[in-house]
Amino acid sequence: METAAPANKSAQQNVYAIVNEKIIEQLNKGIVPWQKPWTTGGFPKNLITNRQYRGINVLLLAASDYEHNLFLTYQQLEKIGGRVKKGEKGHMVVYWNSGDKQKEQVEETVESTDEKKKAVLRYYYVFNISQCDKIPEDYLPKTRETADMPTCESIVKNMPKCPVIRHKEQKAFYDVVEDYVNMPKKRSFKTDAAYYSTLFHELVHSTGHHDRLDRTGVAEMAEFGDAAYSQEELVAEIGTCYLQSFAGITGEFKNSTAYIQGWLGKLKNDRRMVIAATSAAQKATDYILNQQQAKEEMSEE
Repeated sequence: METAAPANKSAQQNVYAIVNEKIIEQLNKGIVPWQKPWTTGGFPKNLITNRQYRGINVLLLAASDYEHNLFLTYQQLEKIGGRVKKGEKGHMVVYWNSGDKQKEQVEETVESTDEKKKAVLRYYYVFNISQCDKIPEDYLPKTRETADMPTCESIVKNMPKCPVIRHKEQKAFYDVVEDYVNMPKKRSFKTDAAYYSTLFHELVHSTGHHDRLDRTGVAEMAEFGDAAYSQEELVAEIGTCYLQSFAGITGEFKNSTAYIQGWLGKLKNDRRMVIAATSAAQKATDYILNQQQAKEEMSEE
C-alpha cells in the first residue's frame, strides 16, 4: 500500500533516521543473498519443441539479454504463420552430426570436421520470439499484468533534470556519458514495486552527473570493483531505501540491505563507509524529491 511522501524537511529527516536504523539492524544480521528482481530470459529453449539448447549453444543464445529465451527456426516460424521482423538477424546454433545418423535440422551447412570423432560440425539459425511478428498467442508465454504506482511515478516525474528512461535492453544501468537510464520492461519484474525500486537505484546514480550533484564515483566514471565504485553503489542503494520509504514500497527493503552488505564486503566491511554514503544518499534523495528548490524558495521568504 502506498503512502504520500513527507511534506516537510523535518519529516524527511525523520525518515532518513528511521531508514538508517533499519539498515544497520539488517546489516548486523549478516549477508542475505541478493537476486536481480527481474527475469533474465530463462534457459534457452525451442518454442515449438520445448527442448533446451545445450553446451556452447546456451552461451550463444543467452548472451543477447532477451526478455524470454525462446527461439525457433525460420521454417518453424512459417509453419505457425509467423514472420521475422524486417532487419532482424538469426542466431547460430551448432551441433555435431555423425554422418551415419542424419539429424532433423534445417538450414544445415558443413563448417568443419573432426577426424577422430568422425563427425561433422554443422550449424543453423534460430530467431528469438521478440524478433518475430504474428506468432499465435497460444505459443507465447503469459506476461504479468502491470500497473502504475502514482506515488512512485510522481517522484520520477518531479525529479529535476530527470534523465531519459529507456527500455531497450534487459539490463538496469545508468549511462553517464549519454545521461540516460535503461530499464528492463516493467512486466519483467516480479512486482511493480521491484521495478520502481530498481529505477530509483539508477536515478540515484544519475544524480552524480556533473550537471546535477557532480559526485565522485559517477562523474569520474569509477571502474567496477574499485573503492569509489563500491562507495557509489552504497550511495545508490541507501538512496533507494530512502525513496522506497517515501513511496511506501518498503517490502523491497530487505533486498536493498542485502545488496548494501555485499558492497560493504568489498570495502572490507568498513561500517564507516555507511556514514559517508548516507550523507551522499541524502543529498541525492533531496535532489530527486526536488527539495533543493524547496529550500531555495524558503530562503527567499
